[in-house]
Amino acid sequence: MFMRIAIAIVACLLTIWVVQAFAAPAPWYLWESRVDQYRICLQYSPGDAWVKAGGPFGDARCRTPYAPKGHR
Repeated sequence: MFMRIAIAIVACLLTIWVVQAFAAPAPWYLWESRVDQYRICLQYSPGDAWVKAGGPFGDARCRTPYAPKGHR
């Protein structure tokens, strides 16, 4: 009984490890305000008053082009 539980736990941990090994960070985008053309760099839309002005980028400064892990 204990052996089955131990094997199940190890299998779950290995599955989680494999999934994380292939995960890539989310890209960054340059967003521009429709109101005053102010620009910010975020990984997600800041709201309806913003439009995507550039991207994707690989850094929080929106300077380095995005290249997913394994595609560099």
